[in-house]
Amino acid sequence: MKKPKLSFWQIWNLSFGFLGVQIGYSLQNGNTSRILEAYGADVHSIGLFWLAAPLAGLIVQPIIGLSSDKTWTRLGRRIPFIFFGALVSALAMYFMPNAGSFTHLIPPLIFGASALLLMDTSFNVTMQPFRSLVGDMVNDEQKNLGYSLQSALINFGAVFGSLLPYILTELNVANVPAAGEKVADSVIWSFYIGGSILLISVLWTVIRTKEYAPKEHATYNNINLDAPETKEKTNILELISNAPKIFWQLGVVQFFSWFALFLMWVYTTRAIANQVWGPEALDAKSLGFNEAGNWTGVMFGFYSGVAAIFALMIPSIAKLIGRKKTYSFSLFLGGIGLLSMYFIHDKTLLLFSMIGVGIAWASILALPYAMLSSSLPANKMGVYMGLFNATITIPQIVSGVLGTIIASYNFSPIIITSIAGVSLILGGFSVFSVKEKSSDLV
Repeated sequence: MKKPKLSFWQIWNLSFGFLGVQIGYSLQNGNTSRILEAYGADVHSIGLFWLAAPLAGLIVQPIIGLSSDKTWTRLGRRIPFIFFGALVSALAMYFMPNAGSFTHLIPPLIFGASALLLMDTSFNVTMQPFRSLVGDMVNDEQKNLGYSLQSALINFGAVFGSLLPYILTELNVANVPAAGEKVADSVIWSFYIGGSILLISVLWTVIRTKEYAPKEHATYNNINLDAPETKEKTNILELISNAPKIFWQLGVVQFFSWFALFLMWVYTTRAIANQVWGPEALDAKSLGFNEAGNWTGVMFGFYSGVAAIFALMIPSIAKLIGRKKTYSFSLFLGGIGLLSMYFIHDKTLLLFSMIGVGIAWASILALPYAMLSSSLPANKMGVYMGLFNATITIPQIVSGVLGTIIASYNFSPIIITSIAGVSLILGGFSVFSVKEKSSDLV
């Protein structure tokens, strides 16, 4: 028996909480380097602090995926993890920019790094079940729509989160730290607002989504509940060895994609500070550097806006030319966009570079999951989605280490963002090695 067709708004509600999660995630991406430099981190080693994020995802997401596969409550099996993760995420966001209030207990830089680790761990607890929830609830014919709509909501959230410090500055909230403080009020209030919206949007999904009960889930996935129960010992290594081939093929594409994204997130603020503002942005507490930080948010918000629009177009484009070509061409455009930053010294023109990045980002968030989910066993959807997250976190760890090594040889940050562009182009070429089932080609 096939899963029922869901309405547009039912699919919307499944992923609506991701809107708030992405607001928080975008604030993290756009402002963590800025905050950590203000706390005393050196630009040459700042990539090492960012490793907290992918390390948390590498460990947490498979555990959460496996746990949610085996959890059945009155709220469902994915929803409890989504709600708990959102609660902790919001608290971490309230703490992140406030290290100065705890200097009598712990050095600001250590506090900031710890808050980053807590924030990203809880983001991972929240995000992983959202991926599996769409796989659980949406039938194969609506998978492109389900994950594309999730990508659109993610990017609507990213636009707001990325622009929030800039918006608050335009509303006359201070954009340089007050006397004796390390972080500007525009950043502090952005994290307060983002954390609150995160909680509200996740509550919307919790209240408006009713997961399939065990009997319905079994019916839709041809699982015999009357069969003799056998104790299955879950072995992660065995699960990995039995993963479908497309898992590994997409993993190669993911490596190049997320290697590039991590470099972009870590080094863009300093890259454009040097490229556009020059000597007036050398000090991490200077007006020039904080203006560069705000403009990084504008750039990230712009590419997220492009991604939100393009995500809604993906189902139609993929139906016309196929998923693989859509995915590949998107990554090519993202790579070209990042490479073009090297030649631009005007902040407004940098927005044109972000058009390609936005198209690539939309595809990265939607197409791998749409391509993979139809090849996964229903009773192991969560754990495999969690394991697939390693194709996101491992390249970020490699990127963080190599980025730090490259920076230590005094390569300018704009060179590092160019390396990210080359990596996205390589990802575009690697898409052609992916082999889909014939039933999954639309």
